[in-house]
Amino acid sequence: MQISLDWIRDFVEMPSDLSAKEFGVKVTMGVAEVEEVLEAGTWMKSVQTAKVLSLRKHPDADKIRLVTLELGNGLPPKEVVCGAANVREGLTVLFAKSGATLPCGITLEPKNIRGFLSDGMICSKTELGLEEHSAGIWELPEGTAIGMSYEEFSQEVSDTVLDIDNKSITHRPDLWGHLGMSREIAAIFSKELKNPYDEKWEKKLEKHFTNSDSPIRPKVDADSAGLVYYGLSIDGVQVGESPKWMQRRLRNVGLRPINSIVDISNYVMLELGIPNHVFDRDMIKDNTIEIKRLGKNEKFTTLDEIPRDLIESDTVICDSEKPLVIGGIMGGLNCGVNTQTNKVFVEVANWKAAEVRRTSTRLGLRTDSSARYEKSLDSLLCRRTMLRILELILELNPNAKVVGKIEGDGVDLNAKPALVIETSHQSIVKQLGIGISAERIEQILTSLAFQVEKSSDKFVVTVPSFRATKDIECEADIVEEVGRVIGYDNITPVSPQGDIKPIRLSAAKTMHRKIQDFLMAKGNCLEIFSYPMIGEKLLRKTLWPTMNEKLVLINALSQEQDRMRPSLIPSVLEKISLNTKNYDRFSLFELGRVYSEGKKTFSEEANHLFIGLYDEKENPFLSLVNLTEKLLNYLNVPFEFAELDEKRANPVLPPKWPGMHPYEFLNIKIMGRFLGAVNSLHPVVSRALKVKGNFCFAVIDLASFEERPLKEKTKYTPLQKFPSSVFDCTVVTDKNMAAEKVLEALRALKIKELQDKKIVDVFELDQKSKSVTLRVTFANPEKTLSSEFIENANNEVVRVLNTAGFPLKS
Repeated sequence: MQISLDWIRDFVEMPSDLSAKEFGVKVTMGVAEVEEVLEAGTWMKSVQTAKVLSLRKHPDADKIRLVTLELGNGLPPKEVVCGAANVREGLTVLFAKSGATLPCGITLEPKNIRGFLSDGMICSKTELGLEEHSAGIWELPEGTAIGMSYEEFSQEVSDTVLDIDNKSITHRPDLWGHLGMSREIAAIFSKELKNPYDEKWEKKLEKHFTNSDSPIRPKVDADSAGLVYYGLSIDGVQVGESPKWMQRRLRNVGLRPINSIVDISNYVMLELGIPNHVFDRDMIKDNTIEIKRLGKNEKFTTLDEIPRDLIESDTVICDSEKPLVIGGIMGGLNCGVNTQTNKVFVEVANWKAAEVRRTSTRLGLRTDSSARYEKSLDSLLCRRTMLRILELILELNPNAKVVGKIEGDGVDLNAKPALVIETSHQSIVKQLGIGISAERIEQILTSLAFQVEKSSDKFVVTVPSFRATKDIECEADIVEEVGRVIGYDNITPVSPQGDIKPIRLSAAKTMHRKIQDFLMAKGNCLEIFSYPMIGEKLLRKTLWPTMNEKLVLINALSQEQDRMRPSLIPSVLEKISLNTKNYDRFSLFELGRVYSEGKKTFSEEANHLFIGLYDEKENPFLSLVNLTEKLLNYLNVPFEFAELDEKRANPVLPPKWPGMHPYEFLNIKIMGRFLGAVNSLHPVVSRALKVKGNFCFAVIDLASFEERPLKEKTKYTPLQKFPSSVFDCTVVTDKNMAAEKVLEALRALKIKELQDKKIVDVFELDQKSKSVTLRVTFANPEKTLSSEFIENANNEVVRVLNTAGFPLKS
């Protein structure tokens, strides 16, 4: 948004000791970000009046002539090239010198045209930004003095314009007009705000109301997006050109003058911040104005001559037959004023911010009106806006007459009480961290239109209605008002003071840290993080049996993440599929939450641990079993491995999931319950994910025991003084029999020197059988084992295995 300082001077005295750039910095620090300080009208000093002394044809072009100009002020005549058809001797024109940047965007420089150097240009109204299209150069009245600058000729002045970043005033609907910005500037520089729109001014304009019935009485449906709607009928209006001062101000802030009535409408919007609309009253069928939902889908052509597709829920302003305006956004093509208009109906309204924004976004139609209505304007300012429009119409049309009075409809503006906030001098000083007197605080708040009642150290602050729509809500906002006017750059930054105390980690967090440390240091695993949201497509791709339909997000960002995940497995398998394309071997783990429908609550959450090992050539199942065993021992969690039990379901793996391996599978029983599993990914799922190689994973539900602080069971054991004896043997088993069964057979050994037993390797012999290699370790802490004992112990191992049905491989 652009703010004219010439316009601001109507309401506040500007500081004279600051440059335009310094002034912009002050506004940035105290009000809103100034993106750029622009000098409007500087070109006027580079354009002057001149007289055509003579002209001659260009030797190489029929439509171009060489024009000699008298510049006055003792300057020598200048010859320029001109192609305008209406140039002639004796004509007074406007001449722009080289170096000037004209309103049309052209920067002049000496230019060679067909062999002749043209140093400057004779201007048309288009090049000076006064008309859209010109038939030729501007012909000035006879007798116009030669050598005057355009500034002197037009009696206009240059202006400084602040280009305000719109995002910085999104929360400040009161700053979308020059009066609101003037109030802020007055407060920052401790100047008095000159507000001419007081009660006396209102009563003066209300004298123009008549006792006759108003031709139009608007009606606002309670179901519509309309909050309030005011209308005023005026007769005897003549549509012509607006005064130069008004045109200049509109141009300086980026609007093109159109005609006197439209210019008044735009001028008041930019001055007071409230949009409005002026109808040709003869275009309103049956003198009916109704604000309502459209009720059907319909095409509507707006002022910019573009057909728009309206839907039944859009709020429109209608007459008895058709919609005239899209509420809060833009008027229709056939309801605006034109040169034949002499009866007008002036509208000033306010609309529900959210609905205006939704409709504007859907239509792809952003206007000055919608940009303001989206910010939650103050409905109490609509009547003042109407009176200001009336004042300007009467000023430009002395014979115009008001028919009736201002008519309105909508919500009860007196129903909502004023917002009152209590604070204190001590609280404000403490929060800002700077010494400031109570009198200065009161003066700042009063200058910003707050009403302040002071009682000892307390302040009772009544918030003005135009700041209470979405800006000021609590005491902190009042403190902010004082701080920004003082200037945050004037407050010495100080670090906050507070005690820093060590925090004891929870039992769950302690366990998570231990898991992370162990798997990274001992398991050589990398930790990954996958999204807690997942899509139906991935669940189906991994053949997961539950879709978590009751935990689908209402407003999902994408279909790939439209629901909470029921397990870590599908999420991690997706990452496995990607990584196998680049690596032939890797280990990873994830600590994350899973979500399921709750029996008593909406949903239940649980922390799960996933450990995965991938090897393109070798099967890492045994390595994963050993790693999982070491981890649980490290955590001091009582556990045991168990075979697949078809009668007891494991909660971490659905029994019907095709990814479960028929015999490379172990349940993990923790504290007597199945809370985990170790599994080799079934080839069916591997093929679906295009995973080539061997992938095994372990999943453990931590929720049942992570909050219980487990006692440390670490015991000191001295280094072994005497050598141990290791016995390896390989037995033959059925292909589908779990290797764990072989280890269970060795429980029958009654040898106290048995120190350890484990599976070293598993190898498929044929389609029906496989070999399992065991390693048994014997040791005695008191002495060296004799060769006789070792031989007997080894034979006992073979005997026990034979008895259990596991003969040695020959």
